[in-house]
Amino acid sequence: MKKIVFLIFTILSFQTFSQEYKLSDLEKKELRNSIRLNFVLLPQPTNKVSYPLQQKMGFIGLNYNVPLNDWLYTGAGFHAAVTGDQGGLFTLGVNLGVNKRIYKDLFFDANIHFGGGGGYRTLVNGGGIIIPNIGLQYKKDNFSFGLQYSYVNFFTGIQRGGNASVFVEIPSLLRTSSYNDAQKRFVVNRQMIDEVWKKPAVRSVQQITFDYFFPRGNSRSDASTSPRYHPITNTLSIIGFEYQRYLTSNSFIYAHLDTMYLGLTAGFMDMFFGYGRNFIETKYVNFFGKFGIGAAGGRIFPEGGFTMYPSVGFDVKITDKFGLSGHAGYHKALLGLASFEAYTAGFSLKYYALAGGTSDPFTNEEVKEIRAQGIQIGVQNQTYFDVAKFGIPASDLQLIAIKIHYDLNKRFYLSGEASFAYQGKSGGYAHGIFGLGVKSNRFFNDNFSTFLEMQAGVAGGGRVDSGEGILVRPTVGLNYHIDDDFSVHVSGGQMWSPFGNVNSTNINIGLTYGLTILNAKK
Repeated sequence: MKKIVFLIFTILSFQTFSQEYKLSDLEKKELRNSIRLNFVLLPQPTNKVSYPLQQKMGFIGLNYNVPLNDWLYTGAGFHAAVTGDQGGLFTLGVNLGVNKRIYKDLFFDANIHFGGGGGYRTLVNGGGIIIPNIGLQYKKDNFSFGLQYSYVNFFTGIQRGGNASVFVEIPSLLRTSSYNDAQKRFVVNRQMIDEVWKKPAVRSVQQITFDYFFPRGNSRSDASTSPRYHPITNTLSIIGFEYQRYLTSNSFIYAHLDTMYLGLTAGFMDMFFGYGRNFIETKYVNFFGKFGIGAAGGRIFPEGGFTMYPSVGFDVKITDKFGLSGHAGYHKALLGLASFEAYTAGFSLKYYALAGGTSDPFTNEEVKEIRAQGIQIGVQNQTYFDVAKFGIPASDLQLIAIKIHYDLNKRFYLSGEASFAYQGKSGGYAHGIFGLGVKSNRFFNDNFSTFLEMQAGVAGGGRVDSGEGILVRPTVGLNYHIDDDFSVHVSGGQMWSPFGNVNSTNINIGLTYGLTILNAKK
């Protein structure tokens, strides 16, 4: 673990920015994005299975949407089971929707979500999911809510059904610029800048978490183990990611994702959103408390999935941008019979961000420069050939993936990816990987470039034979640049699990959108 921490800090030290420019040279864009949380209660196919299955399943979604124009939007999101007996059912997908005003604050809203995932493989088979939604939305300045009809269709299996759904939505303003401005520095002179720039920045934190779960109580495994449903007594090793958005100088909301890489057969994951507060703050040390609710499951006794996760901890700031955190918590499944529960302890690598404005949002302290941080966000279709499985024959897999690239300089970047199966009789398989990438200069009239990535992470579910979940995947590919911000790409590589039997060739094709996050430096 020490080697991983050292490697991350070493890689981040490569980050560079070019010479200074005037802020007036930077063309700012404002993306009026939104975060949507929805819930629907779905009927279950009890008459099509030979085992006990509860009549209803509660299904939540957490989606981040981005407007394409004043009536069309796109985005991506997760869905998960929270009630019933399908805890561990998670999906990942992309959205395309329409939002049109009907009268004053009342809007028509319709969208379709496509993705992959699953829980009980007998219900979802390959894991492909389509969710059309149609209904009404009532908007106010700081939030909105709506009522829709939703039809959840795992089209590769027998899990499908519709019902009325509800959602709440909060705005998320993101100030960016073209990807062509990536890794440039812009000097802030408030006497000479336009009013459009005289706005406060947004304070946020991103962190990679390394946790250990110590199961207790009636925590039990699922039916995939021998013996079935046996007590879980060994420590589980967990890796996760968390995003925090500050509401005030000492309070924040957050979203958190975890997956297990050691302790059980791969497949456990969780997703939380919640509220946190800093109780004691000094220049270098901060003590905090958080409370999250969400969903968890996979490789544990099948239950609803609804889970709470309170925790406390402390941060130590190493620089203005980076810090370390120690924390402990209590992970507890609710509404279940053999409810999973565990004490937790771990640490985090934290990145402190102040972006999108020329002053601190809480102290009004003015910033000295804007650093345009290059980011690329992409969606991929991934094909893996002859993937080894346990208990069922090997087969090809189709996955949908969301990828994020974080530029270190004009050549190197960090790459992170979440991928879920949607076809190939392994619904419920997913992996999360991250690593380092390198890209070439553009060639052939600046239309093409090449790239090489080395990634590793955690995989599991769907009876894919990844052992306890460690995964390695090198890839090489070709970009075609449509313009400064958009590109399409094709790549190929090899997916290998050192503690399992997966050793699969893969081909990927996708679309990427590049932008710059306007990081403020005081």
